[in-house]
Amino acid sequence: MDKLHNKTIHIDQMPGHAIRRLHQISVGIAHQEAQALSITPVQYAILQSVHNHPNTDQRTLANLVSLDTSTTAGVVDRLEARGLLTRNASPDDRRVRLLTLTPAGEQLLAEAIPRMERVQELILAPLTPSQRIDFMELLNKLVSTNNELSRAAHSDARKLA
Repeated sequence: MDKLHNKTIHIDQMPGHAIRRLHQISVGIAHQEAQALSITPVQYAILQSVHNHPNTDQRTLANLVSLDTSTTAGVVDRLEARGLLTRNASPDDRRVRLLTLTPAGEQLLAEAIPRMERVQELILAPLTPSQRIDFMELLNKLVSTNNELSRAAHSDARKLA
């Protein structure tokens, strides 16, 4: 038997596998909770970030939600097509498009917020309040410490730790 196969590897003991599974679970819960709104977790993140940072440009938005610029552009295209946000030329630089939510976008976001809060509650439901705090501290430490290894690094990730 060669050296590679003389040891049993249990993928369920690997953090990367558990993180991927938790992501699958969180997306499943989010789709279940927000299905009536036809909104994905990424679309919610973009709507919430544009609401929090009105008149932000797409590059800044991509950083805020930790996505690459092409993925962000595609999501913004879909949200704009649904009439949920608008892109307007910056008065300072006509090449830059500034994003704002439309009234329909604000309304959808208002409906989505309690659903997405419930998603977070359901994800963390198996944990005690103390475990939730510990889990989030450790999770944010992993994210901030490993941020630069991401395909879409967040410039403020160190603030999470």
